[in-house]
Amino acid sequence: MEKFYLTTPIYYVNGQPSIGHAYTNITADIIARYQRMIGNEVFFMTGTDENSQKNVEAAEKAGRADDIQGYLDEMSALWQQSFDTLGLTHDRFIRTTEADHKKAVEKFWQAVDAKGDIYKGEYQGLYCTGCEAFVTESELVEGKCQIHKRAPESIKEENYFFKLSNYRQALLDHIEKNPDFIMPKSRRNEVVSYIDKFMTDISITRQSMKWGIPAPGDANQRIYVWFDALINYLTGVGYGTDDQRFEKWWPANLHLVGKDIIKFHCALWPAMLMSAGLPLPKQVLAHGFFTIDGEKMSKSLGNVIDPLPIVQDYGNDALRFFLMREIRLGEDGDFSLSRLAERYDGELANELGNLVHRVLSMTEKYFEGEIPERAEQTAKAEAMKNYQANMDEFRLPDALEAVWKIVREANQFIELKKPWVLAKNEDLHELSDTMYLSLETLRVLAWLINPFMPETAVKILTKLGLDPGTEFAQDYFSGLTWGKLAPGGKIDKGEALFPRREE
Repeated sequence: MEKFYLTTPIYYVNGQPSIGHAYTNITADIIARYQRMIGNEVFFMTGTDENSQKNVEAAEKAGRADDIQGYLDEMSALWQQSFDTLGLTHDRFIRTTEADHKKAVEKFWQAVDAKGDIYKGEYQGLYCTGCEAFVTESELVEGKCQIHKRAPESIKEENYFFKLSNYRQALLDHIEKNPDFIMPKSRRNEVVSYIDKFMTDISITRQSMKWGIPAPGDANQRIYVWFDALINYLTGVGYGTDDQRFEKWWPANLHLVGKDIIKFHCALWPAMLMSAGLPLPKQVLAHGFFTIDGEKMSKSLGNVIDPLPIVQDYGNDALRFFLMREIRLGEDGDFSLSRLAERYDGELANELGNLVHRVLSMTEKYFEGEIPERAEQTAKAEAMKNYQANMDEFRLPDALEAVWKIVREANQFIELKKPWVLAKNEDLHELSDTMYLSLETLRVLAWLINPFMPETAVKILTKLGLDPGTEFAQDYFSGLTWGKLAPGGKIDKGEALFPRREE
């Protein structure tokens, strides 16, 4: 057993979760479930970023200027409830207004300050509240932020700065020695270019902010949201509060982020860790944007899709399946309800759902619902090997394609063998072999789809007369050993996995 520490970004609570947030966390949840399935000890963390000017503005807009903390409490609870509805299995939901996070930030600040990497200076320039970042004229399009489509504000104030430029060469060396540190490759090249040509010292406090963690020793300054927020990855595993726990879990195995915040995670964050004398995370994986009518989906643009009505209509597993089939991890994708309906009717109902229904119906008809004698395995080793290799390297759509190759081959096998003809001709040995091979394939499929569609995996095992808790308690590699389905067991066909939408 190895440890696997996985994080998502922490989210601003100035609005409700969108389908984009759901995509990030569902992706992380699939990775976490797979890591647990293969026997690793997993710590999966997500949460909310609450020391942000965005949140303050949202509270003020809601008439809660005198009760910002109360507003944050309510909004964070809404996010937690949404993630619970999505069936996510995070081990901690962190909030940056928690006392242990304040302790971690103060400890981290003192470590960086002791290194001589914090100094006071004047910042004069542009600040995008949407990005929570200082920007330059060259980053704007027609004077507006490329992402949030609004002009940044011009500010001039005395702030504390982090000597980010001191770590330029160390960052470039680390990325060169660890080519998988930033994935996908296209993002790595982007970060390297930024570090090499554009990276400068960065302001890490705001004099004008009245909300957030005060800078140690200077209550007139509030720590800049990114220098605060990134430290949550340390806070969550005990930095500043539980040395033994921190020693066990840090460094993180994987930070999963959106491509719009990759510079913070692959330039600022590792430089901060170097300054504080802490190990760097093993990998940062950036996914692309969701687009609606060709534009990035964002709260500020008002084109956000709420995932919860989709879950209510289709179920969690259908949404999880669609997101992994439709959008390649690391690339941009366009969300479409019509495409969701197509994949539900086609791949889920007609292919997987129909396979399960046919196999169980014929087992009822020809063997009175009993599992027949064992038969030798058909050739699925290559597909299962591809599945594992893709899962290990976070190529989730490719892993799911390997699973669907088995689904389609199983349907083709039934068409080839024609159990109804075997039964009519009383070729009982061939019929028995055909049905056992098909039933055992369903059991194997339940294992393979478990990280992606856990509710469906449980339903398949239950239909096969198995206890999902006992089945999935096995070692992954033992569970995938052919022939685990015991002859004589009773199946229970039950309801269709994916009822026809028109019904």
